[in-house]
Amino acid sequence: MASNERPLSEVRFLTVAEVASVMRVSKMTVYRLVHNGDLPAVRVGRSFRVPAQAVDDYLRDSFVETA
Repeated sequence: MASNERPLSEVRFLTVAEVASVMRVSKMTVYRLVHNGDLPAVRVGRSFRVPAQAVDDYLRDSFVETA
């Protein structure tokens, strides 16, 4: 296990609806990000769970400064 990885028992997972709420986008946008591989997720039955850290990383990496 790498030094920055946490045990799975400590990882906080969010539903697609929760991710959409945090990012202020539609659930379809979150599904699109997951299916395109832009946002990692775990499939649980017929639904997806996204690690909260992955959402934070995605938003930080996508940040664009304007003039």
